[in-house]
Amino acid sequence: MKKNYYCLIGLVLLLTQPISAQGQQVGMGSMITPRMRVIIDNDFSGDPDGLFQLAHLLLSPSVEVRAIVGSHLKVGDGFDPSKVQADNAAKKARELVELMGVNSSIPIIAGSNTGMTNDSTPVKSEAVNFIIKEALRTDTKQPLYVLCGAGLTEIASALLTSPQIASKLTVVWIGGPEYSDLAFPPPNYSSPEYNLNIDIPAARAVFNRSAVPMWQMPRNAYRQALLPYSQLLLKVKPHGKVGGYLTEVIESLMTRLTKYGLNIGETYVMGDSPLVQLTALQSSFEADPSSSDYVVRMSPRISERGDYEYNHGGRPIRVYTRLDIDMMFNDFFAKLELMNR
Repeated sequence: MKKNYYCLIGLVLLLTQPISAQGQQVGMGSMITPRMRVIIDNDFSGDPDGLFQLAHLLLSPSVEVRAIVGSHLKVGDGFDPSKVQADNAAKKARELVELMGVNSSIPIIAGSNTGMTNDSTPVKSEAVNFIIKEALRTDTKQPLYVLCGAGLTEIASALLTSPQIASKLTVVWIGGPEYSDLAFPPPNYSSPEYNLNIDIPAARAVFNRSAVPMWQMPRNAYRQALLPYSQLLLKVKPHGKVGGYLTEVIESLMTRLTKYGLNIGETYVMGDSPLVQLTALQSSFEADPSSSDYVVRMSPRISERGDYEYNHGGRPIRVYTRLDIDMMFNDFFAKLELMNR
């Protein structure tokens, strides 16, 4: 009874707080205001799943997007074989933000166009400086999450440059291969895993050399985020310019792959969207991604080849094993619809 009483008092206090101007309300009025800060770091000129994740977060009023970082891919990647991948990623992010008509004051920053040369030498970039500055803020108590949907170049470099920020943020990363005791790799799997392979020295810096809290979604977890083409046509495409844009980037990729004789079937892995699930869609009370499952284990060492190695001195990290994909996609569909009412 006492617990219910305090919960009721807390709810009353929450609903009587002054309404913040931050956050995209997407038809939900002013009932929801930010309760966390996020920095979004992704290879937006690569796999288009990053654009879906970006749109979803920008439509989520419980998060305050502090910056959007465009990051590089592996050299020669088929998605963008240029030498200015991070610059191109920032341009793609800016294109989507302008199309959505959301807060134009959000910094959109190009990260480094190259990876780290080793696991102890940081790259220098405006994005690295921004992460450090945001982590060291003392004028807010809102938790800071750095959401990484590709390589780890910028966050690794920030941690190497200013190790003290490790206690002031949480890294949420889409990447890494399966842990052998938790899941089997898929048929014809790549090794190293795609996102880890973008910048192996950066992954080594974050796993082997830092103490930063980490929530990891390895390949077996992020591959659960399958969006059927039927839902893309019914739940995304009809909803305004943004829905049309997001549908077009997937259909263009499908057409491109067909020319190379690749048939991807009728689903697409929106592997970056779980970054939204673990942040914007946390539980109301005792905030946490309570509808998804994880194990806590000592962080492994990452070898020079990109393999896991046992690390008796590793820090505890979360490794997600099951994600609430239905909730995640249904929330995205609803927010797109609300945006266009």
